[in-house]
Amino acid sequence: MTLDVLALAAHPDDTELSCSGTLAALVKQGLRVGVVDLTRGEMGTRGTPSLRLEEAKKATEILGLSARDNLGLPDTELRNIRELQLPIIERIRHYKPHICLINAPKDRHPDHGHAAALQLDSIFYSGLQKIETKSPDGKFQEPHRPKHVLHYIQDQPLEPDFIFDITTTIDVKEEAIKAFSSQFNVADPGNEPETYISDPDFFVSLRARAKQLGHLGGFGYGEGFIYHKKPFPMSDFRFLMDSSPKR
Repeated sequence: MTLDVLALAAHPDDTELSCSGTLAALVKQGLRVGVVDLTRGEMGTRGTPSLRLEEAKKATEILGLSARDNLGLPDTELRNIRELQLPIIERIRHYKPHICLINAPKDRHPDHGHAAALQLDSIFYSGLQKIETKSPDGKFQEPHRPKHVLHYIQDQPLEPDFIFDITTTIDVKEEAIKAFSSQFNVADPGNEPETYISDPDFFVSLRARAKQLGHLGGFGYGEGFIYHKKPFPMSDFRFLMDSSPKR
């Protein structure tokens, strides 16, 4: 299976929180979109690894993703070393995406910045012939390097290079986030600790962020992205001619 867009994430729910409105919109446009979660989020305050996997499966169905994998790398121990690069390289070569979306370059959670560095090097090394990986059936894989890499923006506000219009998919985004019911919109926390994201009011701030980014882009709601390898290449102005933002 090949994908048009592959999103890499340190934890299950990273993509839901940060770029799922975009993923849902791309799916509606007919693109093949997938997610690879690096860890099972086993060090999170709430939930269990098996529950997080089930929640990710529900979110996958809501978003209409073509594929979703979990590499089972160690949560809170992500480091940019060859041992952790290889399984990411294998997935990139397997799916051969044209575009990769990756974690924020820096953020409140240290794993996000660590994951971004690991993902960037893995993306580069996936194009090197002499780094060998095998597919699940034991065959050596051909090199593949995605053509475009964008960071999605997470907890901490960063200056975006792009704003993607998610006005028609903001509700899908929130539904996908709520699929992680151990983490978000928890009316009764039970025996587990409350967190700032488990409070139902967290969705007020999420929608406000999307509204502000939408305002910057001239849309109702938006998600921001940072283009990794500037400048942005172009050969025509078609994408500008096709858009008329209100700003």
